[in-house]
Order: sequence, then structure tokens, then C-alpha cells
Amino acid sequence: MTEDTALEDEERKALLAALAREAEALRPELHRYAARLVGSVIDGEDVIQDAFAGVFATGGSIPPGTPLRPWLFRIVHNRAIDTLRQRSTRRAEPLEMAFDLADISVVGPEDALIRQDAVRVALSHFAELPVPQRSAVILKDVLGESLADIAALLDLSVDAVKAHLSRGRARLRAISDVRSEVPQQSSPEVLNFAALFNARDWDALRRLLADDVRLRQARRPEISGAADVGRFFTYYAEYLPVRIEPAWLEGREILLVSAEPSDGPSYFMLLEWREQKISLIRDHRYATYVIDGADVMPAASR
Repeated sequence: MTEDTALEDEERKALLAALAREAEALRPELHRYAARLVGSVIDGEDVIQDAFAGVFATGGSIPPGTPLRPWLFRIVHNRAIDTLRQRSTRRAEPLEMAFDLADISVVGPEDALIRQDAVRVALSHFAELPVPQRSAVILKDVLGESLADIAALLDLSVDAVKAHLSRGRARLRAISDVRSEVPQQSSPEVLNFAALFNARDWDALRRLLADDVRLRQARRPEISGAADVGRFFTYYAEYLPVRIEPAWLEGREILLVSAEPSDGPSYFMLLEWREQKISLIRDHRYATYVIDGADVMPAASR
């Protein structure tokens, strides 16, 4: 290895280390952005996982001196747009689309009240906005980015950002806050899993695993196979006791996880089933930010 090659390797390692630190620090913010952009805290975490996998696969190609924060936001933004394009029910408008010129003079540099309202808006409401409006409102009113930084991130002029922001705010205010959902009952499979888990019957839970079951956890490599995934319950046997309760989120059954004694749920699990066997466990123990802003509905009592 030549001296120049050794130096390049050291620089690449330093860049990847800096990238890993920045990505870890930004992860909750990036999730807040992705979740509102795709309208789902669950899918938002998938966006982050996929984006980070690509980031570290190509990290060595980042030009030296590249500001990492906007670069990471752009990577996550592009992955979220890809997710939206893959959905058959909604077309994702490109950021470069023509915008309806609004009264951009009403957009001030800071508006704390508007920001508080935006943070409380249900994630599903953001999905009602065209993508450029959605991005502008999330970045400005939820994450507090400056207009100049938003313009750079979205590759738009500041006036275009102001127009999208003004239109997006107006449309969000017009969306009804009335929830039409009614509590749903949990499936027998989920109720059985919760009962066994709370009884700490780990062997019975392992018998519910499909042979090719997969386990996905943020900040951890995905693992597969009943033998390896079965150790998931071994870890929970060694942790401080927690209790799980069935609930619903975004039309999907989840299991809220609370420490004992309970101060309320701190994260959740999501199971997928195939022929009454568990085919996938998604555990957010290491990504508690995912539940922030989640519109969780308790399961109906039987």
C-alpha cells in the first residue's frame, strides 16, 4: 500500500466515523421529517433504515468538506419520495413542480404559535398536502429550519419555499381535526402473544416463530431464522420487566411496551404473521423516538 493510498484510507475512515456520529445524532429529527412526509411513523423508520443502509454503503463517495447535516436530510428526503412514488394510491409531485404563488409576505422568520400547531397536527394530515408544501411545512414549522436552509435542501428559491409554506399552512388549517376512527378489537394472535409475553413464557413465544422469521431493530443488523431470533426473548428475560398491551396505530396492530411500574408506553413492537406463525418482529426498543407524535388508539375491550 502506498503512502497516498494509506492516507486516503484514513481520510475515508474519518469521514465515515463523522458521518456515523452525525447520523446517530440526527436520527430522531430525520425520523420526524420522514414520518410526516410519508404519513406514518412506522414507514418513516423504514425510510431511515433504508436511507442509512445506502449512506454507509456509499459514504466514501462524499466529497471532503461536505456539510453532513443537509446531505443526510437530502438522502432521507429522496428515500421518502421514492417510498411515496411506490404507493399506488398517491402520486408524489416532484419538488420542481410549478407552485401557486401565495402571499409570501405573510411568512415571518419565526412564528412559535404556528410551529406549536404544526407539531400537534396528525401525521395523516400532512399527507393531504402536495409534497413541496409538505416538505416546507415540516422543515420550517416542525423542525425549525431556516428558509435559506430549506431552499438549499429542496433545491428551490427562498420565494418558492415561502409560497409552498404559506399554501401548506393554509391547507393544514382547513383540514378537519375530527377523528372518525373507532376502537378496534385485537386479533386472537396478538392477544395470545401479549398474554404469553406478560407471563414471561419465553419458550411458548419461541414456538410461535416461523422457521424463517426476521427481527428488525433500529441501530441493529437484521437477523433471521427461528434459532437466532429466539434469542430476542432471552434478552427480554434479562432486561428489567416490561409489560405489553395491544393497541392500534395507522390501521395496524401494535404492542405498546411499558416499564413496570408503568409511566406509560415508551415504545412499541409490531408483528407480522403467516399461517398463525410470526414471520417478522419489529421492535423499537432502540428507537423510542418513533412513538413521538404517533396517533395510537387503545384496542377495544372484548
